[in-house]
Amino acid sequence: MDTTYFGRGFGVMVFKNSLDGVVLYKQYVRYETNALYLAGISEISRRGISIQGIVCDGRQGLFGLFGDIPVQMCQFHQIQIVQRYLTRKPKTQAAIELKKLTQKLTKQTKSEFINALNNWHLQWSEYLNERSQSPSTGKTYYTHKRLRSAYLSLKRHLPYLFTFEDYKELMMPNTTNALDGQFADLKNKLRNHNGLSKERKMKFIDGFFKA
Repeated sequence: MDTTYFGRGFGVMVFKNSLDGVVLYKQYVRYETNALYLAGISEISRRGISIQGIVCDGRQGLFGLFGDIPVQMCQFHQIQIVQRYLTRKPKTQAAIELKKLTQKLTKQTKSEFINALNNWHLQWSEYLNERSQSPSTGKTYYTHKRLRSAYLSLKRHLPYLFTFEDYKELMMPNTTNALDGQFADLKNKLRNHNGLSKERKMKFIDGFFKA
């Protein structure tokens, strides 16, 4: 499940069956919220469809909403989160190594990635915890805040990054790439129809997801 936007305050939230590619449910949204994702899952269940697992991005608070349903965080989204914190070309050695480690996320097993992350932290823990002092207030703060945020994001999401490996029988994908690719295709097609009103765009989108 994921959401894409077509301008400010106009998005579509889509829930897709990863096994056969069928769109189970979609809803137009102004904003992407956890409550709307939960409402979508509830509606799919109400229709008599058994949900075996969920693949989604790393929205804060989202993972704890679905009870016993296994949840996989999109590994590609995790890589993007780390890159936003560290930038495309990090300058410090610690950041360079953490980015390289994260880019291997989709190619490693759970144990391999956890071991690599733990080894990185063992090497750079003192650097990660360095503090600086503000000359104006005298208060201290973490010197490498963006690096800490990147590392803590990985640690926080670690229980959900390899759900597909923990539940192999469910054949869960490890990313939302199939849905992201569909979003990209939809937007490319819409570009050929510039000037459509919102209502006509919605009709186009309805037809696209039925095709």
